[in-house]
Amino acid sequence: MPQYAEIFERNRQWVADRTASNPDFPASLAADQQPDYLYIGCSDSRVTAEELMGVDPGEVFVHRNIANLVNNIDLNAMSVIEYAVRHLGVKHIVVCGHYGCGGVKAAMQPQDLGILNPWLRNIRDVYRLHHTELDAMADPALRYDRLVELNVQEQCINVVKTAVVQQAYLQGGFPTVHGWVFDLKTGLLKDLNLDFVHILHDIQEIYNLGDQPGWHPTGAAPTAG
Repeated sequence: MPQYAEIFERNRQWVADRTASNPDFPASLAADQQPDYLYIGCSDSRVTAEELMGVDPGEVFVHRNIANLVNNIDLNAMSVIEYAVRHLGVKHIVVCGHYGCGGVKAAMQPQDLGILNPWLRNIRDVYRLHHTELDAMADPALRYDRLVELNVQEQCINVVKTAVVQQAYLQGGFPTVHGWVFDLKTGLLKDLNLDFVHILHDIQEIYNLGDQPGWHPTGAAPTAG
């Protein structure tokens, strides 16, 4: 692990390496960002969006918190989604969890975790929603991995519930929402292949915040503009 002073030397070396392969790198870095992706991930130090996606600076807008939660009263997360969709015009919103997530594991421990309690309660709510499936799994490790996946799924649904996502999609066909899980043992991403349009249709009756003429929850998705 680098010492504090080494960070600045590594930063200078990073700029030098990037500029050597691309003389326009400093100018491109200073230009306005136009990312196609909003990445909502875990704060875990082993799970960095740009590294695991293999993208350059400016290609992904990032929000991270413990256990990659999307809570409707979290002004930080809601502001990030609003800005990414309305002002940056992202085409894809990704919620990415990871196997071995300490936040998910901590949420299932019978102990008082202080200020973490209300935050991790969101994961307990996910377990409650899916307890029949999870309780039927005899292997604790498999149950834990499945809870990580279900947590990603539920956070994706929370993204779809937001007004700005519904309105933008109904008006222009973007953004679409995706659920991924990162496997720390292999370094590979797993696409959960969530059916975004089906999810949107299912929740429209209750969470309809973007209804527009011509939109029917059981109808076809709008054509992308």
